[in-house]
Amino acid sequence: MTQLDEFTALGLGEKTLPAIKAKGFETPSPIQKLTIPVLLDEDKHNDIIAQAQTGTGKTAAFGLPVLERLTPKKGPVQGLILVPTRELALQVTEELLSFNKYSKLVITAIYGGASMSEQLRRLGKGVDIVVGTPGRILDHLRRGTLNLKELQYLILDEADEMLNMGFIDDVEAILAESNDYRRILLFSATMPARIVELSKRYMKDVEVLRVPSQEMTTDLTDQIYFEVRDSDKFDALTRIIDVEPEFYGIVFCRTKVAVDELVTRLTQRGYAAEGLHGDVSQAQREKILKKFKNKQVTILAATDVAARGIDINNLTHVINYSLPQDSESYVHRIGRTGRAGNTGTAITFISSSEYRQFVMMQREIKVDIKKVPIPTAQNVVEIKKNRIKDELAEIIENENYTEYGEMAADLLKDQSPEVAMAAVLRLAFKNELEESNYPEIRSIHVDRRGTARLFISIGKMDGYDVRKLLQLLKRECGLTDSQIDDVKVLDSFSFVTVPFSEAKEAIRRLNDISNGGRPIAEIAQDGQGRGARGAYKKEGFKKDYKGKRDSAGYAKGSSYGAGSRKDSGEGWKAGATRGAKPGARGARDAQAVVHAPRASKKKKGEDWQNDFTEFFARQEQGGWGGKSGFDKKAAPRKDKKRGNR
Repeated sequence: MTQLDEFTALGLGEKTLPAIKAKGFETPSPIQKLTIPVLLDEDKHNDIIAQAQTGTGKTAAFGLPVLERLTPKKGPVQGLILVPTRELALQVTEELLSFNKYSKLVITAIYGGASMSEQLRRLGKGVDIVVGTPGRILDHLRRGTLNLKELQYLILDEADEMLNMGFIDDVEAILAESNDYRRILLFSATMPARIVELSKRYMKDVEVLRVPSQEMTTDLTDQIYFEVRDSDKFDALTRIIDVEPEFYGIVFCRTKVAVDELVTRLTQRGYAAEGLHGDVSQAQREKILKKFKNKQVTILAATDVAARGIDINNLTHVINYSLPQDSESYVHRIGRTGRAGNTGTAITFISSSEYRQFVMMQREIKVDIKKVPIPTAQNVVEIKKNRIKDELAEIIENENYTEYGEMAADLLKDQSPEVAMAAVLRLAFKNELEESNYPEIRSIHVDRRGTARLFISIGKMDGYDVRKLLQLLKRECGLTDSQIDDVKVLDSFSFVTVPFSEAKEAIRRLNDISNGGRPIAEIAQDGQGRGARGAYKKEGFKKDYKGKRDSAGYAKGSSYGAGSRKDSGEGWKAGATRGAKPGARGARDAQAVVHAPRASKKKKGEDWQNDFTEFFARQEQGGWGGKSGFDKKAAPRKDKKRGNR
């Protein structure tokens, strides 16, 4: 079978096959095999929903058949492709243009942040296919500069991401502006309830195309994880970079601040790094991505949203510097390596408090992610030395040293070969080969049976900070550094995570300190001390907690802190101790619930992630849009202007 036989068998013809050959495509991806024949079937005009992750070749899956079916008109738009980000709009357009040599269709990108006058000029001359972001497309529809009355294809690419980024109302308004006979193709990695509702309202005779779940994470990506404290993540990252001969990857962080801090630290160490997040302007994004694609920059730190649409096939690594929020984000992230037949490595950093979430994520994606020890300083230096030896051997073999022969002879007149060589290495590599360059990374203990979150009713107003609380826990409870994690010291109380096996004894010992007063430690209520989602209700705390500290025997004049202070108001969950009798907390220490891995609850609409066909069969019973199309009266028509399109 020749290179193009498999693509020819899908129904593609002379308009696109030469371009496929020129791009070096050898085998259609799973989503291409499913989608292309359906879109090329002249007897079918139904709408399609396709499951497709980033990096699976979905642009070609919808782009190739659309280019085959459309003929150049340079009039009203025939095809509209909606994407969540400006970067993705540019990349989809670039990909379509690479296939368009023989179709000769006019294709353009329309997105916010670009010149409106230039977009008006291009649309005025006539465009066959528009690739754009929802906000800017809606702008043109309201201006009357974009006409969808003769639209044949409306493609929603990464529909779930458009929902996540708040564009779904704009998408619905655009759907309502299109004609009744256009064909809708919806590509989404997941199917939240709002997307289900949208598809049911606007799509007709829907056919669901689904890549089997085992094909969603590429076999070409080696997936491993390191157990590491938050404070040691940077040093762990630098070791990974240094042991790789040619590191070229994306490092994912959870926040903009984390991206900026990481880039600053990397550049201070001499690494070629740049960062992408929501505050980076479009012009700057394009400059950074150009440098990254040209490998002038080899490390790109990014948030999930900022990295949408980045399409680079030869990444060696994806690093989850922060644990992804969910399994879908994980799959999106690691899908950026192991592409186009290249192998790659996905590495995830987890702390002991994240282990439970990490285990649940593994269960959802049905992949066994291997634990690997972090390279030691000795390992890193040894690898570097061996690399230098290999490079020297290659230079000698290729005789690329002759111009330095005379200088080498001069050096050896006054020094022994060992001394001269050592001095040259010092000059070339300075202190790069010293183990002291790599700070110690303390071992971390993750209790596979789970962890417990403790509430301790002492805080900053008692004279405690993180260091003093750690000293208390080690002295009174016998805990070690590796058993204590995620310490948070607030004004009036604190939280700490310990192995569940140690929690009961730690609570008993802490409560013994109160000398018969009110117990000071207990298992935290679910969600307490774990960030914004477990936010404390101040009023509940004030009503319930005010005045109780004196009775516990550690207020003014106690051994825990000196001086009077006002109640902080930083309460925990309202009503958690309301009406509790003295000693109630201590009685609960035997009723602690292990924070062990368990199956996650499915959100509404998520069951279609596991079986598209079954889900939509149930939707059909409730009535779909049908051949008659959708009810435009049901579609929202919002005229309120959106910011930051």
